Amino acid sequence: MSSTATWRRLAAPVGVLLLLAALLSALTSGAAPLLPVPAARADGPGVGTPYVVSVGDSYISGEAGRWAGSSNVSSSYADALGSTAYWDTPTGESTARCHRSKAAEVFIGAGTLGKNLACSGARTTTDASGTYFKPGLDFYDDGAGRIGQAKALQQFASSNNVKMVVVSIGGNDFNFADIVTTCVANWLSSPSWWKNYCHDDSSVTANFTSSNVTAVRTRIATAFQNLRTAMRNAGYADSAWTLLVQTYPSPIPNASGFRYAETGYTRQNTGGCGFWNADANWANSTALPTINNTVRSAITASGLTNTRVLDLASAFTGRRLCESTVGLYEEKGLTSWSQAGAVDRTEWVNQIRTVSTCCSSSPYYIQESLHPNYWGQLATRSCVRQAWNAGTPRGGTCTIAGTGLSGGEPRMTLR
Repeated sequence: MSSTATWRRLAAPVGVLLLLAALLSALTSGAAPLLPVPAARADGPGVGTPYVVSVGDSYISGEAGRWAGSSNVSSSYADALGSTAYWDTPTGESTARCHRSKAAEVFIGAGTLGKNLACSGARTTTDASGTYFKPGLDFYDDGAGRIGQAKALQQFASSNNVKMVVVSIGGNDFNFADIVTTCVANWLSSPSWWKNYCHDDSSVTANFTSSNVTAVRTRIATAFQNLRTAMRNAGYADSAWTLLVQTYPSPIPNASGFRYAETGYTRQNTGGCGFWNADANWANSTALPTINNTVRSAITASGLTNTRVLDLASAFTGRRLCESTVGLYEEKGLTSWSQAGAVDRTEWVNQIRTVSTCCSSSPYYIQESLHPNYWGQLATRSCVRQAWNAGTPRGGTCTIAGTGLSGGEPRMTLR
């Protein structure tokens, strides 16, 4: 065999040996071998830290989350988050009066990140006609940056790993704020010997006719379908994420549970809960169940199969507005929300405020009225975390599990 042939036979093995030697040298010296580096894959469907996203109305945006209970002596007693409570950007609100508070339930931790797209006052469809823009659960886009929550979800989910979407919607489609206003106005304007109830007013009963309930159910079902469409458009299979639908909690007790008599004016002037007993009973026995049953039936009507239900109807029982088991700070001998026992002795639902919101210097907003406050938001957050269930979402009924705080939150259980 010629020397040339021998060289050709040995050329490939020698080249390989030289390459392996160079690679071994790089590895043992700590230097990086000169190998191709794959491009980093951007976060998106199935990639990156899992996100929980909230959409819907004031009961999930964090409305009233600034206040941990109520006081008529000093707002400082209950001011848990201060004047920047509703800032969702470093300099203010991204959408004025959406009141996406820092106490909002979506920030559950547990290995997830949270994104709050909900807006106080939101209905199933966007309302761009008023002073404040109220994005609904639709694909509204005015071309100037104002978009509906379904479109916002689609945009966010395209570049983030959204695993669970939590929704609260329907209350405003039943004209919740108008009903409360009517009930309080009737209480203030009629004497105890000639009570003017709200539950039989035509403006109130019109919201609970079978035809209106059917119409609202259809709108809620469409809103749920919009969320599914948003996620599909963002690249998600239906099985890749869960829609956690929450019902509404009871904000006031039945007649027997009030700590203020319905006669006189203390029920509203002191407690901020101006309802006649009969109207309070109706709210808990008729209005709330009708709204919550409509939300539940809308799930079936929507055809979505990747849903779970978080039942909040009795989540605040024992800590509701004007309930005899709790009180104002001054009634309980407390002067700060951070004092031991404050979470168990003060209310988890914000007062219905009228006169105290009269002036620009007031720290209160009328729209905070009758919403879960700081304690209520954190209590719900605990139940959302339990519903997340380490990435295998489940539904259940959320109730108080004990006194005191656990990890800074009220003790709650999901069953």
